[in-house]
Amino acid sequence: MTPTNPIRAIVLLSGGLDSQLAALLLRSQGIQVTAIVFRSIFFDAQTAVDAAAKLNIPLQVIDFNDTIIGLIEHPRHGFGAGLNPCIDCHTAMLAQAGNIMRANGFHFVATGEVLNERPMSQNRRTLPMIAKDSGLEGYLLRPLSAKLLEITEPEKNKWVDREKLLAIEGRSRKPQFALAHEFGLTNFPQPAGGCLLTDPGYGQRLRDLRKHGELRNLTAIRLLRTGRHFRLGKLKLIVGRNQGDNETLERTAGTDLIIIKTKDVPGPVAVISRAASEPELQLAAAICARYSDRKANIAVAIEMTDGKGTRIINTLPAEEGLLETLRV
Repeated sequence: MTPTNPIRAIVLLSGGLDSQLAALLLRSQGIQVTAIVFRSIFFDAQTAVDAAAKLNIPLQVIDFNDTIIGLIEHPRHGFGAGLNPCIDCHTAMLAQAGNIMRANGFHFVATGEVLNERPMSQNRRTLPMIAKDSGLEGYLLRPLSAKLLEITEPEKNKWVDREKLLAIEGRSRKPQFALAHEFGLTNFPQPAGGCLLTDPGYGQRLRDLRKHGELRNLTAIRLLRTGRHFRLGKLKLIVGRNQGDNETLERTAGTDLIIIKTKDVPGPVAVISRAASEPELQLAAAICARYSDRKANIAVAIEMTDGKGTRIINTLPAEEGLLETLRV
């Protein structure tokens, strides 16, 4: 390795402490580091963008929507606690990183993975399996746990000094905190579920979309965190919980959704597909009325607006027992 012919590595940079440390460990050995991060509707890239700027590392942001949705539709290795195909997702990310490596003359790919830190995707069985399935077998380095893992080509070829790599294992963060202190890292993000797919509650709603073949509807996915969700036959009704939800639903309705509102009493905004049948619209109106500030057993006037105009449905509020059978 010389200044005119440096060893070049790609680091998958989530922006968390582990991935930052992996990048710094390599850079401390004179390796030229370039970072990549993946962005989708389920996780953003801002933490990595901030970390790359702080560390002065060039960063490429890659759109991952089509890939991750495909993996949710057909997960080879199944899901975690939510609807998170972690093994398949990480394998796909590394496969894309490998393509970039080969196309641009990088020597290897590195990650901030720590052996046994995550029981599903970072154990002695899955780590080598992911390396092999991604096409990076021998060229995927995990600097934080390298001394506990099989030696890689970067180490064999002396591109990296194995003696200066680490042997961190398990879920304790003390070794990483100590190393962060050595590198002068402060204000790093704490480990957290930055991916929505790991949230079981969110996963339940996403499973409903998957069941009904709606995973390719990005608007429907964006609205999963908004309001109360009900399944009326094949269609989804979303009812706002608060003013923020109401504004989001109205803003997002576009040309595909009917906007449902109470007319004469305060109440929520709700939306449903314009493909809704008359019985489904009547039921949607009754559910919307249920969450209005109405008096008991008095009909509520409900406005329904689509691209052709507004109509009024007068309806009694739906019974609570019925709501529970329809709730997602």
